[in-house]
Amino acid sequence: MADKLERIYTVNLSKAYSHIRTRRARYAMDLLENFVARHMKAEASDVRISNQLNGLVWSHGMEKPPRKIKIRAVKEGLVVKAGLVEEKPQGLQFKVVKKSEKKAAAQGAKEPAQTKEATAKAPAAGTAPVPKPAAQQKPSATTGKQASQASAPKTQPVQATKQSPAQSTQGKGRA
Repeated sequence: MADKLERIYTVNLSKAYSHIRTRRARYAMDLLENFVARHMKAEASDVRISNQLNGLVWSHGMEKPPRKIKIRAVKEGLVVKAGLVEEKPQGLQFKVVKKSEKKAAAQGAKEPAQTKEATAKAPAAGTAPVPKPAAQQKPSATTGKQASQASAPKTQPVQATKQSPAQSTQGKGRA
């Protein structure tokens, strides 16, 4: 048995269009992985899909994956690497990220966003904050009693009155 087995396939992904529109690209990736595993006689968990191949499947969004893809599959030992035909077997790039690295990357991404907010709120060093101009008030032409009425609130107190049940039904068309 050879150490390295390389084959080129045209994978039909049109079966993904029979699935829900929002899950088509995910299902297409599953179809691709299972196709490569079946034809290269390997486990589905041992199949690695290149970043460019993944990008091609997702390039038109999750709702419209391509109907067919031409791929190159290379089996080295138990691991099968799948990529585009245009990619060289040595140039296949795979990104394997562990859960601990994802958490660290997520925390690292949050910290710079927090520093941007802090720098936006704090004024630059050496500059004094510019006071906002006070609203200019127009001189009032009213005098005496009119001026005091103009400054007083114009709301009137509401008097609460209790109505008997007989009074509340009157005027509503009820007998």
